Amino acid sequence: MFRLVTCFSVAFSLVLPAAAHADGKPRQLVMISFDGAHDNALWTRSREIASRNGAHFTYFLSCTFLMNKAQAKAYQGPKQRPGKSNVGFAKSEDDVRTRIANIWGAHLEGHDISSHACGHFDGKGWSAADWSQEFMDARIALRDAWKNVGLADKEPQGWEDFATNDVRGFRAPYLSTSDGLVPAEKEAGFQYDASLVTKGPALPQVVDGIYRFGLPLIPEGPEHRPVIGMDYNLYVRHSKGAEDKANAKTYEDRTFDAFEAAFNKQYEGERIPLQLGFHFVEMNDGAYWRALDRFVSDVCHKQDVACVSYSEAIPLIAARGKSQQG
Repeated sequence: MFRLVTCFSVAFSLVLPAAAHADGKPRQLVMISFDGAHDNALWTRSREIASRNGAHFTYFLSCTFLMNKAQAKAYQGPKQRPGKSNVGFAKSEDDVRTRIANIWGAHLEGHDISSHACGHFDGKGWSAADWSQEFMDARIALRDAWKNVGLADKEPQGWEDFATNDVRGFRAPYLSTSDGLVPAEKEAGFQYDASLVTKGPALPQVVDGIYRFGLPLIPEGPEHRPVIGMDYNLYVRHSKGAEDKANAKTYEDRTFDAFEAAFNKQYEGERIPLQLGFHFVEMNDGAYWRALDRFVSDVCHKQDVACVSYSEAIPLIAARGKSQQG
């Protein structure tokens, strides 16, 4: 299945550079991203959704899910004790082997593999050095992933270059940042950050050479109250962060309707890029992933719509000429 995806993705990427339609109206960009990127079943599912709809996604990878037991024991996040991670570690070396195969396959298909750091800690009090430590730990874990699970002889050609040079973006856990973040991102060679929250869909700011994107507040529910366009925030809104399978279909429909309304407002209006975020967790019995599938299947085939990764979005936004200089 995924070999066919690669061919399709290449063909799809060839049509992306046109930032605007012949009438001068910009393409409607849609950027779907995933935090954590650990559950291998959801790697498979997300890649299938993308393949079916000609979409490219962005995966913000938590590096603890690449660590074997020895690495997990030795890992120490900034201001943390050794061996601690707020999201845990890989279940087994076989789990890592499957995950790195998914990562490589997604990379070849044209998706962004970006960073979510390692232990999913709140960095609001971190210095630039703290962020740099996490970025380096994440880079090393990705670079050495095949070797660390006994597959050095099966490491794909180009993996080290990919791990060193092609991880171009970052999203902070909890969307929590500090003044030290952008300097550390610049030092790490990142092109973009996606840790902000905006009042609605917004073009990125460019701060010290880093494109800074934000998940938008979008109207949702019967009262159209704003909520961050991310599955976890909807989960808290709908069921106070507790599983409620009995009402999953209602939550799915509300989410789909909110996504569609946010999209239509831009598609029929200014065509500001729409960003939506997800996790590799099926909350409320998978309601938000089903809404995602329905949404992508609907909008990514529309005329003048491009469902793209953040890396693909940047040149299209730059060509539009309206990025705000920070």
